[in-house]
Amino acid sequence: MVPAHAAPGKSKDKREIKAREAFAEGRYEDALDIFAKLYAEKLHPTYLRNIGRCYQNLKMPDKAINAFRDYLRQGKDITVAEKNEIEGYIAEMESLKKRQEEEAAAKAPPAPPPPPAPLPVPAAPPQDEKTAPPAVDFAGKPEPARPEPEPPFYKKGWFWSVVGVAVVAGVLGGLYAGGVFSPAGQCPSGTTCKDLGGSQ
Repeated sequence: MVPAHAAPGKSKDKREIKAREAFAEGRYEDALDIFAKLYAEKLHPTYLRNIGRCYQNLKMPDKAINAFRDYLRQGKDITVAEKNEIEGYIAEMESLKKRQEEEAAAKAPPAPPPPPAPLPVPAAPPQDEKTAPPAVDFAGKPEPARPEPEPPFYKKGWFWSVVGVAVVAGVLGGLYAGGVFSPAGQCPSGTTCKDLGGSQ
């Protein structure tokens, strides 16, 4: 592990020593807090490099990349070897960022499939009154089926049977009353019976 760099010159700030100790012990959050305060007070670019190294070890690539790039912009006495080292850190953090994004995408639940397209409604065939389904009222309850109207009584068979019997009975009654059906050899009183075949 590359240790955190000390700011150039003889620093008498004990916080810097504590920050480097925390970094060496793997307490990167503690070291980060101290380096951030030191940079806010002194604005020395070396603290940016150390802040980037803390974020690098905390697996926070975006913040590490930002700190390293700020260091490269602000550092005036950076050697070629150190610049190459920092650019290597940036490349490492970009690779880590890509891996983290791929892992997050793999863990994300799959998007739900789109809903199926509605099926076309077929046109209803024409229906006559006898086969039409019962009507539905607004409450959604089917109305009771209406009974078909009965034909008038004079169109029913029983009516004509009764009429036929009455006509036959009337005709027979009239013939009987007229004497057409009297017993043989007897004539009603006061009348003369004549046989069609001859006289009596």
